[in-house]
Amino acid sequence: MATGTVRHTTFRNRDMYWDIAADIHVPADFDESGSYPTIVVAHPIGSCKEQTSGSIYAPALAEAGYVAIAFDASFQGASGGEPRFLEDPNQRVEDFSRVVDFAVTLPYVDAGRIGVLGICGGGGYTWAAAKTEKRFRAVVSITGANFGNLQRNMAAQNGGVLEALRGISQQRTAEARGADSATNGFLPETAEAAQATGDIDIIEAFDYYRTERGQAEHGCVLFEAAHGTTALGWDAFDLADQLLDQPLLVVVGDEDKQGAFGAFTDGHTLFDLAASTDKQILEVPGASHYDLYDQPHGAGEALKAVIPFFGEKL
Repeated sequence: MATGTVRHTTFRNRDMYWDIAADIHVPADFDESGSYPTIVVAHPIGSCKEQTSGSIYAPALAEAGYVAIAFDASFQGASGGEPRFLEDPNQRVEDFSRVVDFAVTLPYVDAGRIGVLGICGGGGYTWAAAKTEKRFRAVVSITGANFGNLQRNMAAQNGGVLEALRGISQQRTAEARGADSATNGFLPETAEAAQATGDIDIIEAFDYYRTERGQAEHGCVLFEAAHGTTALGWDAFDLADQLLDQPLLVVVGDEDKQGAFGAFTDGHTLFDLAASTDKQILEVPGASHYDLYDQPHGAGEALKAVIPFFGEKL
């Protein structure tokens, strides 16, 4: 059903046992019989389509003349799948192809002009998806983070990766024997606790996800615990030097050099690795990781580069 310039939908492909929920943002002068370049827009880890992907980037792309499909990852948001809050990089990457499979059935989507944009962990998944999903003709990451690196770095500060793997295995065994499932929260419980970390990403994550600024029903930043081994063994950079050959724009904030999520470093690493001969990196002056989610001097500046990039490459 259309509501203004947003169409709320769910779909299920032949290889799926659950629905994916998506918001299709269309231009104000949308013509059902037209043919539009289309951008698949992926939300951050622990987020949902009602936050930055669908509240900032997809509407701006639609205003610029694109169809933009902001979707909830499987097992998260309004999408189906059990267990809930599963953050499995392999499933997250496969979701991109599932969305493209849906998009190419829409008569107004130009199947030869499909791009992809992802934010934070969604940006890292965007890199990984584009390595093998060649229906994506142009690729953009906004403060993209390699979730595997992030998980390994966090584990290293709390007993080590091997210890984390053993702990997850114990939880999985307990659940197989009937124990309740467990979730891990990604953020401190209070603003004061976030401030006490001294880390810009943690402090601003609390401000985004736990206040009116970005709070949303499904943007709960929870992660199912028993299947966390997959992320610890996953790497968004793997084979990027051979397979990531599409035109590429990497956007990072120059105030995020020391943030816990590692997006500044990850963006530069991916840029250097990518096989693409047509690639750009943009450091937005004065912008932090979360400025690139919703702030005029962050996301607003990023969009000044993103929109013409897609205009040229699609």
